[in-house]
Amino acid sequence: MANALLNSVVSWFLKKRIHDMELFMKHPQELQDNILQDLIYYARHTEIGKKYGFDSIKSYRDFADRVPVSEYSEIQSSIERSRKGEGNIFWPSDIKWFAMSSGTTNSRSKYIPVSQQSLEDCHYAAAKDLLCMYLNNNPDSKLFKGKGLRLGGSNVLDKKSGTVAGDLSSILIDNMPFWADYSSTPGNEVALMANWETKMPAIVKETITENVTSLAGVPSWMMVLLNNVLETTGKENILEVWPQMEVFFHGGVSFDPYTDQYKKLLPANHIKYYETYNASEGFFAIQDTNNSKELLLMLDYGIFYEFISMKNYGTPNEKIIPLSEVELGENYAILITTNAGLWRYKIGDTVRFTSKNPYRIKVSGRTKHHINVFGEELIIENAEAALKKTIAEVPCSIKDYTVAPIFMEGKEKGAHEWMIEFATQPDDVSAFAKALDHNLQRENSDYEAKRANNITLTELRIHNARPDVFYNWLKQKDKLGGQHKIPRLSNSREYMEELLAIHRT
Repeated sequence: MANALLNSVVSWFLKKRIHDMELFMKHPQELQDNILQDLIYYARHTEIGKKYGFDSIKSYRDFADRVPVSEYSEIQSSIERSRKGEGNIFWPSDIKWFAMSSGTTNSRSKYIPVSQQSLEDCHYAAAKDLLCMYLNNNPDSKLFKGKGLRLGGSNVLDKKSGTVAGDLSSILIDNMPFWADYSSTPGNEVALMANWETKMPAIVKETITENVTSLAGVPSWMMVLLNNVLETTGKENILEVWPQMEVFFHGGVSFDPYTDQYKKLLPANHIKYYETYNASEGFFAIQDTNNSKELLLMLDYGIFYEFISMKNYGTPNEKIIPLSEVELGENYAILITTNAGLWRYKIGDTVRFTSKNPYRIKVSGRTKHHINVFGEELIIENAEAALKKTIAEVPCSIKDYTVAPIFMEGKEKGAHEWMIEFATQPDDVSAFAKALDHNLQRENSDYEAKRANNITLTELRIHNARPDVFYNWLKQKDKLGGQHKIPRLSNSREYMEELLAIHRT
């Protein structure tokens, strides 16, 4: 009875948010301009505000002319000062939390500031909006008659002069509102366990007796958990364990390679999949309709957006534009200015706009996670699309993969080298490789041009990875679980050589 009442009350409360969303969809430019002015005004007496004369900034053009674009290395010293307890550097309110993020599996962490405003007005607001959209689109949902299974990071925290650093998920769980904690499983003690291999059976033990109605996490790690649930319970699929399951809220990596595997784990047409686009720096976009591949850019979370076309990214002709000037179909790098004190910050992601009324996007990749050794400009979006077509032609399923270049040596041509761990093996890996190479050419005209008559690139090569190669690689780097992801594309061979060493042992 209590859960039914909670379901009704929360549904009513969350649906009220729809009206606010409709406003920012109708007036996006005005809202973004207001957010920028509010951020500038609020931070005008900070060290960075005084340095760039925030008091006299009257327009976006003033802001763009005065405030430089930054990457992490350029603001690291300021963040280190803030971590030691020094205040009013880039944001006026206290920064107690720092989200540790490498963005890749590199050992060195970045420390992204998380203010109280960004917690409440961005991250938690987004969590409520995600539920609001889902419930609005699915009025018969019984989501809150059960619990949501959350799969996050650990509470291995780095404490320094009154500030705390850790996985963003641990920061969010530690500050979670009571209503969210009440409706979630596992409890904080298990959810924040540090050791992934100890944590996994603990989550299974605590959750298999719950009425789980939703899942939330990164697809790759959630799949590991769900397979452990099946192994422990002896059931054939997840719906035999949690029959009232209805939705998986996912993000962090592309869902496309995992689609078929989740259909086997959750074999029912009523299961919904809702994608989110969030990071340590902020929560940016949410799938706002059922069965969509597009994400609604959220414009009222205290984040001001700018964009750089990848056609001239990193060149002398690089041009930065506001949201009002983006074009459909173009690949853009994102810059953000936030209510946690990041100013014109390159987050390293790329997106492509699919709609401008309202603004909807698809995440297309990373500015540093692409292969352009031979002028082929292969991005993650190309790779994922080609894989999806190839899997349809040569039936199989993929657990993980990464790609690196084979550099030219002497008279030898270059090529792309793939390490793929199949969940279900193709009948013929050679046929799979040929089909994949063909589909990459169809997806990327630059790759096709370099492959023509083997002029620059020869046919790609595939290593059929032995089981758990990627898992053991992450384990070696102490990067199991949580938000840690496999770097899909790289211009160097560093990751590939490390994986090959494990593959060959």
